[in-house]
Amino acid sequence: MIYLRLFYEFAKAGLFAIGGGLATLPFLQDISARTGWYSADQLADMIAVSECTPGPIGVNMSTYTGFTVAGIPGALCATLGLIFPSIIIIIIVAKILKAFQDNKYVQSAFYGLRPASTGLIAAACLGVAKIALFDTGAFESVKTAFSGIRWEAVILAAALWLLMNLGTFKKLKGNKVLAKISKLHPVVFLAVSAVVGIIFSFGV
Repeated sequence: MIYLRLFYEFAKAGLFAIGGGLATLPFLQDISARTGWYSADQLADMIAVSECTPGPIGVNMSTYTGFTVAGIPGALCATLGLIFPSIIIIIIVAKILKAFQDNKYVQSAFYGLRPASTGLIAAACLGVAKIALFDTGAFESVKTAFSGIRWEAVILAAALWLLMNLGTFKKLKGNKVLAKISKLHPVVFLAVSAVVGIIFSFGV
């Protein structure tokens, strides 16, 4: 039954996560809360790993969860569950979209899905920020929310954002060194963050 449960839970995420990998995060958080298969911290770690490795977050997370819960068969069931709805929908859409792509109702439906997708991604970003920048349970009250801020993580996030965007500031556009730094691949910044986390024992 665990194989069917894995397939079912991730199939729901794959069916309703409109907007790509990040849009699956609210569903992954819901799975965590209901099943206990992985913690919020493990989800945050998996997001970081997924950004450094090939493959979308949802697929990587489903494979990881399935493997930890039920080994290789579990990984296959969870991964197939996540991608199965998309495969079916893409096949159906490919058959009928060409005939209906100019239909005003179809266009309106796609237009209406945009804010829903944006909302899912925004919720995912807020959830990741909550996990990364605050201690667990920090939101139980206003007092603990401020005292639970992980200042080292906030400083690191701000520093990385500045480094990645220095080349866009008007006064700094002529600086070739800063321009090169801001154009570095995101994996470089992730690697630097990992090293800093190890050195300063973030989250320990």
